[in-house]
Amino acid sequence: MAPRLRWGASCVLAFVFVSSTAQAQHVPPAAYQWAARIAGIPPSVLFAVALQESGTPLHGRVIPWPWTLNIAGTPSRYANRAQACSVLERALKQVPATRVDVGLGQVNVGYHGYRVKRPCELLEPQQNLATAATILSEQHEAGDDWLVAVGRYHRPAGGEPAARYRRSVRQHLLTVLGTRDAPIPSEVPPHELNR
Repeated sequence: MAPRLRWGASCVLAFVFVSSTAQAQHVPPAAYQWAARIAGIPPSVLFAVALQESGTPLHGRVIPWPWTLNIAGTPSRYANRAQACSVLERALKQVPATRVDVGLGQVNVGYHGYRVKRPCELLEPQQNLATAATILSEQHEAGDDWLVAVGRYHRPAGGEPAARYRRSVRQHLLTVLGTRDAPIPSEVPPHELNR
């Protein structure tokens, strides 16, 4: 059984990733904006993916949690990086790396572990976001809306699992964009590059 999250000091870190003011509640936090800008993707898309992949309820909101692991289909959240790293290292000795997803964007170690020197690096929020943003960018083709890339991010082969994932991320994206129905951009809107 995974350790339960300890609120307190960990909550402070969680709020680094989530804007706490009412005015900015739909603006992706700075770390997402940074990673998205480097990869040339919309920050709102990256934030919506993180909400889908590692979101957890905290004080009445859903926030992405940086120390989330999914091992062989079982998600777990940890209070800090050290705990998550310890579990990750043990898991990689017991299950195939393709069955292990890590961090805010749930980057798969088997398919994308080559992007870092050690798997625990994916528990560093900025590294994880940069990696997830790069993967999303690689999955985007000119003219496609970003939800197509989101589906490929989850399942490059497509099919119903990718479509289901797109629908879930779309709901998060509409919340992030602050609307019930908005067009999904096919390119990075200039206002999102300048945040």
